[in-house]
Amino acid sequence: MPKVVFTSADGTQTGVDARTGDSVMLAATQNGVGGIVAECGGNRSCATCHVWVREDFVAAVGAPGDIEEDLLDLAVSERRPGSRLSCQIAMTDELDGLTVEIPPDQP
Repeated sequence: MPKVVFTSADGTQTGVDARTGDSVMLAATQNGVGGIVAECGGNRSCATCHVWVREDFVAAVGAPGDIEEDLLDLAVSERRPGSRLSCQIAMTDELDGLTVEIPPDQP
């Protein structure tokens, strides 16, 4: 079972196990990780699950699609090179240890 590590704005790290194929957003919400609001439930219609993927995982996670790009432009938090919607990152064994930062001003 791959692990994903969430880093909050204050630097606190929370590691959770994620089922292969589940989204990073789902892993967060099912494990009570704060800061991942997920208002749309993973339907790619908001940006309340915005995360910053750590640089060493950006290539493995891949680039956002067109709809995700548009939503990230509307996110409350600043965009960074590793900005992604956590609902659009499917966990795989290759992503074991994935670390994402949760923006401090997520609604």
